Amino acid sequence: MAILIDDPRWPAHGRLWAHLVSDSDLAELHAFAAAAGIPRRAFDLDHYDVPDERHADLVALGAEHVGGKELVRRLLASGLRVPGRDRPRHA
Repeated sequence: MAILIDDPRWPAHGRLWAHLVSDSDLAELHAFAAAAGIPRRAFDLDHYDVPDERHADLVALGAEHVGGKELVRRLLASGLRVPGRDRPRHA
């Protein structure tokens, strides 16, 4: 069981963002995020979006830094991944 974080390379709102996921349990992910001070509004069905300036802090708190492909591979293997077709559409 691990909390994973990828590289902050997703642009939005004038900054870069990383994804924070669990490879086994959403309760574990929510507990880690709460302890790290990440607001629940940053949760997007199967991951938290975290700004680049928090990346090093989250690794120091125990998140395992992995590449994007590894993060997706492990999220899929966990059964926690929410596919794009199941995500709500925003107008």
